[in-house]
Amino acid sequence: MKRIGDKTIWITGASSGIGEALTYELSKLGCTLVISARNKEQLFTIRNKCSNPERIHVIPLDLEDYFKMDELVHQAISTAGQIDILVNNAGISQRSLIIETELEVYKKLMDINYLGTVSLTKALLPHFVKQGNGHFVTVTSLMGKFGSPYRSGYCGAKHALHGFFDVLRMEHEKDGVHVTLICPGFVNTKVAINALTGNGESQLSNDTATEKGMDPTIFAKKMIKAIRQQKFEAYIGKKEVMGVYLKRIVPKILHSVVLKSKVR
Repeated sequence: MKRIGDKTIWITGASSGIGEALTYELSKLGCTLVISARNKEQLFTIRNKCSNPERIHVIPLDLEDYFKMDELVHQAISTAGQIDILVNNAGISQRSLIIETELEVYKKLMDINYLGTVSLTKALLPHFVKQGNGHFVTVTSLMGKFGSPYRSGYCGAKHALHGFFDVLRMEHEKDGVHVTLICPGFVNTKVAINALTGNGESQLSNDTATEKGMDPTIFAKKMIKAIRQQKFEAYIGKKEVMGVYLKRIVPKILHSVVLKSKVR
């Protein structure tokens, strides 16, 4: 990709964390943006902090309400004129043991992290095919490549995203459609605070690994580099990224390392 500044980019989960940082960085590059999340007021606050707020459009979106995606895609295209890149960033994490997790919590994790993302992607796909190009950038997780205790439903949903988007890339490469999977490690956001516990309530507390994670602005810059290069997958984090390679080469060692880390 020669230039990104002339692209129209739709970012979900833009009200905080990685999505917010990505909004600021892409705005500096001159991109036209559509930013989405559930919190409309927060989206406008972020819009007003950007370098070119007049080129940023706000469209509230709730991934759990995934039967409305066709309507939202029509609204986004009508508002921005076209969409060149969709950043599927919105989602929710989990912190609970399998034996303590209600089935409804697993459903919610799949509805938001998987079905909501798939529904939005499918709704926008015909637009990409019609214009002969498009780029799906989906933020999964290192947990989409290997597992960790207390995150069973989250890992399941993220693994599912890898399967879906790998196939989408294969089926629509001929149509000029690109797919990049971004796999974050620990990033200093509110992901742990907002994570679902076994009964579906928010955890409301942070953890040491997340607090010591990568700064969201640094992450966003690395993510933009991966988007420019149209990478198939990008693993962004600190030493936890090594888990991907351990899983591939010596999975038993990764199993031991993760258990010893006591990450929650």
